Amino acid sequence: MASSGWYVVSVILFIQLFLARVRGARSYYPLSSGSYNHAKQPLQTFRPYNIAHRGSNGEIPEETVAAYLRAIEEGADFIETDILSSKDGVLICFHDVILDLTTDVGNYTKFANRKRTYEVQGQNITGYFVVDFTLEELKSLRVKQRYPFRDQQYNWKFSIITFEEFISVGLEAERTVGIYPEIKNPVFINQHVKWANGKRFEDIFVETLKKYGYKGSYMSRDWLKQPLFIQSFAPTSLIYISKLTDSPKILLIDDVTMPTQDTNQSYWEITSDSYLQFIRNYVVGIGPWKDTIVPAVNNYLTTPTDLVARAHAHNLQVHPYTYRNENLFLHFDFHQDPYAEYTYWIHKIGVDGLFTDFMGSLHMVPGMDLSSEGCKECGCFIKDNFWHDLSI
Repeated sequence: MASSGWYVVSVILFIQLFLARVRGARSYYPLSSGSYNHAKQPLQTFRPYNIAHRGSNGEIPEETVAAYLRAIEEGADFIETDILSSKDGVLICFHDVILDLTTDVGNYTKFANRKRTYEVQGQNITGYFVVDFTLEELKSLRVKQRYPFRDQQYNWKFSIITFEEFISVGLEAERTVGIYPEIKNPVFINQHVKWANGKRFEDIFVETLKKYGYKGSYMSRDWLKQPLFIQSFAPTSLIYISKLTDSPKILLIDDVTMPTQDTNQSYWEITSDSYLQFIRNYVVGIGPWKDTIVPAVNNYLTTPTDLVARAHAHNLQVHPYTYRNENLFLHFDFHQDPYAEYTYWIHKIGVDGLFTDFMGSLHMVPGMDLSSEGCKECGCFIKDNFWHDLSI
């Protein structure tokens, strides 16, 4: 990646940041009607998907415009985000239900009385909750890098973005880039945020996607034009929205110790053959934590489970999470080499997509770049640096 290209992107980002402060809650990327419908390099579907987990958050604070633009520049197939809601019912991109860990909310005396204790997934949590702040208030905050061992130079330079702003980043990309939003903590959100006419969080979520043209089953013409996976840890949310959209859905699966947040089902129940047979009526895949697929003991990998094989037998894709480059997250088997980890999961375990904080690294794994030889589905291929579409 040319350093000059990243410099230009950086300059653009700071200009957009300045303009966003002037506009307030308006989008960084207001979409012009039909401006994103021009012919683009299509999504490559014949290899595992490179999923930018919260954007390029290995480099830039998570779930910001800058992190998503960087992820696209580094070769992401999909940009991933977590969707929550503000107090006034605007959907936003933010991972935690509290603001304490990645924003400067604690620096504002005017917000000092907003700290609350709520029950979230069976646990009492105290902090500044997203659902107690309006969009305007959330936009006044600045965000920082979650991990202290990562680059801190972008701390406090970017703000929380809306779901619509996130969508616009994907649609305005120079090539086809999919989006991968999560219906985050739907039980909690529906308890604390109310919409008109009895609508639920999930209703607003789907309405937003439809507003921007996201529709179509997996691998349909509509889907290939605007790729989308909808993800959630809550099975009932995925089943509910199946009545609202045929867009593909992914059931996220937590650690073996964590029950589902809405149905209180165990890991073993939702990964059983009978449940996979049931849930395949609503989803196209599962997204397990990678250490439940290949358990580790004393940071060494043990024998892989049969979860991937059984999911594939039920015609379900497998998109594990989360791949991170730092030694802290790498098992000893990979000898401090993240490329060895990616290669292992792609070629030995045979997964269909990978959630990663470092999509630039995954992009460099053989067969994962954007200039691979061919596309089985539509006959497209790259030759002499030009995209050739044989399906026209």
